[in-house]
Amino acid sequence: MYNKVDEKFLAGLQAIVGKEHVYADPDTLDQYKTDEETDPSKFHTPEAVVAPGSTEEVAAIVKLANEANIPITVRSAGTSLSDGAIAVCGGIILLMGRMNRILEVNTEGLYMVAEAGALVKDCQTAAKKHDLVYAGDPSSAETCQIGGNLATNAGGIKAIRYGVTRDQVYGMTVVSPMGEILHVGACLKKKTTGYALEQLIMGSEGTLGIITEVTLKLQPLPPYRFDVLAMFDTVEKAARLVPTVIKAGLNPTSIEFMDNSFVRSTTTFCETDVPHRDIANFVYVTVETFDENQLDTGLEKLSELCEEAGALEVLEADDRLWTLRRSCQESLRILSDVTITDDFVVPVHKVAETIEHVKAMGDHYPFEVMVLGHAGDGNLHVCMCRKDLTEEEWNENVEKFHKEAYPYVYSLGGRLSGEHGIGAKKLHYMEEYTEPSELEYMRMIKRAVDPKNILNPGKIFNV
Repeated sequence: MYNKVDEKFLAGLQAIVGKEHVYADPDTLDQYKTDEETDPSKFHTPEAVVAPGSTEEVAAIVKLANEANIPITVRSAGTSLSDGAIAVCGGIILLMGRMNRILEVNTEGLYMVAEAGALVKDCQTAAKKHDLVYAGDPSSAETCQIGGNLATNAGGIKAIRYGVTRDQVYGMTVVSPMGEILHVGACLKKKTTGYALEQLIMGSEGTLGIITEVTLKLQPLPPYRFDVLAMFDTVEKAARLVPTVIKAGLNPTSIEFMDNSFVRSTTTFCETDVPHRDIANFVYVTVETFDENQLDTGLEKLSELCEEAGALEVLEADDRLWTLRRSCQESLRILSDVTITDDFVVPVHKVAETIEHVKAMGDHYPFEVMVLGHAGDGNLHVCMCRKDLTEEEWNENVEKFHKEAYPYVYSLGGRLSGEHGIGAKKLHYMEEYTEPSELEYMRMIKRAVDPKNILNPGKIFNV
């Protein structure tokens, strides 16, 4: 289907970005055979890696790839948990890290302009210097890039109050699959002028266009906040606190859940001692406000709710305790070299039921089912570690688990992914559980804008 990268194509890349930004040596290529995927059977080594420095260079690369019929896999920081940055069809990896500048922070218009390779943490810091907030806040904020967040429509810790990445964007510059430069969206509160192309491209996982620059919404930074960590001796008690907090009218910024498996793994990984470590399930709650009086009454109300729910202890969630939550995914490495993280999303009022059901399911499998997530917006991360299983036993049991879990999630009105995307890892599940007419509509769009299937092939669905 595709041609192989040859010396002529490499020379073409070098003419665009400079010889120093094109890599084809085995050692470098080996570094880009995976993203956060840990299973070696899923690795694919690219044929070349190229690092553009501008939108114009990206456009020239895409045009060259079309002419040569070479596929492109765009890679931000490589933090994908769905094999989204793996070159499963060969071809080239396009690195966005050189395009990492924050170009403007406009305090009157409340927006920021940044290149796609800018770190999310840097965007947050730049906004905070002006007492503003960029509300996108994934757990990997210190290492992930803003373009990757847009490509997967990342959610993060603050989504319950501020929405997902899609809600934080005014517009962006995009290179189409044919190499044309588009400017989509605008710094407007409302706009009904043709198709909202920026909304279509966000969440398309690099299959409909390459995001090179983005205009982000900023908001005033609330001066008052409190962070609470409530500890519970059962999953059921912890999970049931979530809808209680939402219905109490506290307007929380975050409600995060960690089961005891993650409490134990993260405290070990971070070398942090906490009370009730061996039995506690954690619920983090953050409330922000512009009114100091609301801060006091909100904290008092939340403390009452936690006590009524049967909390073992309620603590102030300082940076040390929040680090535990942000380190959950990384802490899996101390348990196994091969792990898998699902990304269920269910209606918010079904969160407690889903946590309890999935944890109970885990009792029937030869691996521990660990659950954490953004419980306040219905997005749960369900993780498993291979440990002592053979590859055959692992694959067989993971498939069996999915055939039980996915129909259950869909029966509640849920979906396969809330923020990690489909990538290559969930492609066949996407095709199995998506309504055929909806899936075909997506395929029609992909075929129309990318007739050669150049951009990120082998992801989301088969064309």
